[in-house]
Amino acid sequence: MDLLRNIFKGDKVVWIIFLFLCLISVVEVFSASSTLVYDSGNHWAPITRHAGFLLAGAVVMWVFHLMPYHWFQLFPRVLIFGAAIFLVLLLMFDDLHIGGILVIEKTNEAGRWVRLFGVPFQPSEFAKMGIIIFTAHTLSRGRTEQGASPQAFKKILKLAGLICLLILPENYSTGVLLFGVVFLMMFVGCVQTTKLLKLGGTLAAAIALFVGFLFVTPNQTLEKIPLGHRFTTVKGRIADFTSNEKVPPSKFDIDDNAQVGHARIAVATSGIIGKGPGNSVQRDFLSQAYSDFIFAIIIEELGLAGGAFVVFLYWCLLIRCWRIANKCDRAFPRLLVLGIGLILTVQAMFNMMVAVGLAPVTGQPLPLISRGGTSTILNCVYIGMILSVSRYNIEQQERLAAEASQDALPAGLAPSAAPATPLPDDDAPVA
Repeated sequence: MDLLRNIFKGDKVVWIIFLFLCLISVVEVFSASSTLVYDSGNHWAPITRHAGFLLAGAVVMWVFHLMPYHWFQLFPRVLIFGAAIFLVLLLMFDDLHIGGILVIEKTNEAGRWVRLFGVPFQPSEFAKMGIIIFTAHTLSRGRTEQGASPQAFKKILKLAGLICLLILPENYSTGVLLFGVVFLMMFVGCVQTTKLLKLGGTLAAAIALFVGFLFVTPNQTLEKIPLGHRFTTVKGRIADFTSNEKVPPSKFDIDDNAQVGHARIAVATSGIIGKGPGNSVQRDFLSQAYSDFIFAIIIEELGLAGGAFVVFLYWCLLIRCWRIANKCDRAFPRLLVLGIGLILTVQAMFNMMVAVGLAPVTGQPLPLISRGGTSTILNCVYIGMILSVSRYNIEQQERLAAEASQDALPAGLAPSAAPATPLPDDDAPVA
């Protein structure tokens, strides 16, 4: 038992949540990858790849959970700068091949993937991580008794706004999701309420004007607008979601909106306990059953009870992040853990709401469950960061307890205490 405690440090509940999510992921991705198996002819290839990424992610997570949390403050410069370069390239080129070094190709009319030295990845995922860490770091610097530094709001707004603008033309849901989480982090980080209200009002007005512009402009005109190649897609998804027209089952054309139709069939035919793992029917008709719509397959196979359990796991993760943050005596780890908890759970809620018809269709995978590559690794890095902060909290509590016991000993009998690890000057205490 002591050996396990020395290997798996940090919050045990977070470890358990991670284990459950990985187990669900392996079972459901294996079941939902039928279309990939049909295309490749290899029954084991899809799940072997996914299990390999999960295993690699677990190793990376273990390494990160042993790192001192203040090392993470060094990441944003590299992550944001590198991601910004690739995001600009995605906006500039529809098809780019530079030998075998760099390849950019659009998929489903969206440029989201870059292949560098044969390794595919989404620059927006690295940008998300960089912005979350940058926001936590900026809010922790120069704090006063009233909260965040007055300069923090401008710095965050400029950089996060720029990155989100680079993401938006190719991936609207990710851009909106990221900026929404940054807004929540600024609220938790005690940025002046008046500034946040003005920003929120401005964003609401901008979104309303944008949606209104989409609906009053003909599709032919929208397609000619620079960087507006996805305007018609966004318009169609909003129109489908907000439509109140009731179509009788006999006249419903499922081929017109196959993903939504088959996802709703999967949910409607699930029952309380579902059809059992591996017995999904709709997985053969959903093109993204193993990714964007995997929650619908989870409900179909594990029932409403299984779907509720997955929701429970993500809410437990957010609550646990909140508790870990409350135990932090420094501002940076507190805001970092809250930011990570928000980005993971908000993205999960987006994915699950889409699957059950409570939100317009977006391209957000289910963190740590959907089939992925670099996104799986980065989600494991997020968990490693949470565990790193919780490990620091536990070590601080143990050190304080040891000091208290030493103080209780008679003078001359107490051993000298080891000096505490110095922290960076910009890692301000929680006000």
